[in-house]
Amino acid sequence: MTQNGEGQEAPGAAPQVLTFGAPTVGEVLAERYQLKEHINDDSLGRQMWRGVDVILRRPVAIVLRYPGGDSAGEMLSAAVASSRIVHPHLVGVYDAIDEDDRAYIVREWVDGSALRELVVGGPLDPDRAASIAYAVADAIAAIHATGMAHGNIHPGTVLIAGDGRVVLTDARADEATTPEADLRAIGAVLYCALTGYWPHAEAGPTPVPDAIRDNEGNLAAPRQVRGGVPSHLDQLTTDLLNPALPMPTADVLVRELSRFEQESGHPLFAGEDSAFHGFDSASGATGVTRPTNRKIVVGIAGLVVIALAGVFGATQVLSDRGQPVPRNGNGSTSASAGARSGPITDLKLGPDQVHILDDVKGKHNELDTDVKKTVDGDLSTVWRTDQYQNDAHFGTLKSGMGLLLDLGSEKRVASVKVQLATPGATLELRAGSAALSDTGTGTYALATTDGGVFKVNGTDFALVGEVKQDAGTTVVLPGPPDSAVRYLAVWITKLPQIGSGKYQVGIQEVTVSVQ
Repeated sequence: MTQNGEGQEAPGAAPQVLTFGAPTVGEVLAERYQLKEHINDDSLGRQMWRGVDVILRRPVAIVLRYPGGDSAGEMLSAAVASSRIVHPHLVGVYDAIDEDDRAYIVREWVDGSALRELVVGGPLDPDRAASIAYAVADAIAAIHATGMAHGNIHPGTVLIAGDGRVVLTDARADEATTPEADLRAIGAVLYCALTGYWPHAEAGPTPVPDAIRDNEGNLAAPRQVRGGVPSHLDQLTTDLLNPALPMPTADVLVRELSRFEQESGHPLFAGEDSAFHGFDSASGATGVTRPTNRKIVVGIAGLVVIALAGVFGATQVLSDRGQPVPRNGNGSTSASAGARSGPITDLKLGPDQVHILDDVKGKHNELDTDVKKTVDGDLSTVWRTDQYQNDAHFGTLKSGMGLLLDLGSEKRVASVKVQLATPGATLELRAGSAALSDTGTGTYALATTDGGVFKVNGTDFALVGEVKQDAGTTVVLPGPPDSAVRYLAVWITKLPQIGSGKYQVGIQEVTVSVQ
């Protein structure tokens, strides 16, 4: 059971923690948070405590720094900013208090292990390593969408709960923090999970042993450290850690890692009961060979996007002009059977290409004119359902509702990103290609689920991927892997609670990425 304090760790760093006025077991802070157990100190003078909220009777983690005041300003401001972002892979921040003589942050207690502890017994298998990297990238995408950066991604701030949830904690967000550094650190997380080492020169020092290098200091690729790492995952990791290459955006990285789930047949998260603490460590690392100075094929300077096409699929490095360069293991070009090809671009949808999808005929209260806000490119505008009373399933009045997207013609859909105003909804993606009849009354289309078959205006729509239960505010749904489609249905079956007995969801933006 581990909770980690804030701040980048440094091996051998002596914590500069004051002893005068130190907190004690049993002390109650702010007449609410009782200190139960001192967990550890970090190199920046902060103490981590396990505590309990005596009002809500829930366990909490308490990060203490003293004195408070100006010296704790950055810690408190980062916590306040983080508290505004609700995401399933970000630790929840409950409170931030400055009492001058000391300051403290109260956040969610995660009962589990940090990544640095998981790799002590050996590297993780590639599927689990990719799962952890996906979760961290998804959390960072949500942070970057607000204009912030995290600035403190390392093996101690990546926590894996006993129920399988991966969460990122302890944002630093100082002046030196950049989105590019966050993305580089995600590559380091992937490297650490795959090898059991952390690349100090590329991502900052930690107590985890430094990566293996040659005599010139060049980083050994994961496949040179241990066997069984798929070539595409090896290439993605080394590219993210290569300072000569530009970083993709967090959204792009999330999209590419989500393909690993879709195409490998191994879900990134097999439900909330997936036990990461029960990972099987990979067998002993193979002998390390001297790494060579590998040349990476890159097009005109731009984003590098690695298409994860399967466990042993070919790696594709995409330039910002979108020209794919497929390669096989020996560096020559080859075709990858069954793999997606071509550039990934976001499809611009007009207001006439989005319709409200409902299973109730006749009068609708949801505003027709607001539905266009879901494709206007502006996160500050929102289409909302009505408020429903007493039951999250639309007050038992309907089986669900959502959006129907008309792509204009058949297209190969890579992913659909849905940005919600409130977390906690359950939603799914459905797709169809057959021509639809009239889209319904006004901007409405009619959905039916008779006999368990989902239809839109009488036309079958197939489920794509898995249902997303209790989703966060940013949901990436993989597109159909083997076919082009014209119509997509984002179908919501459960609403988040917004007040006592009230349920409603708002959709800020829907982004369709196609190839």
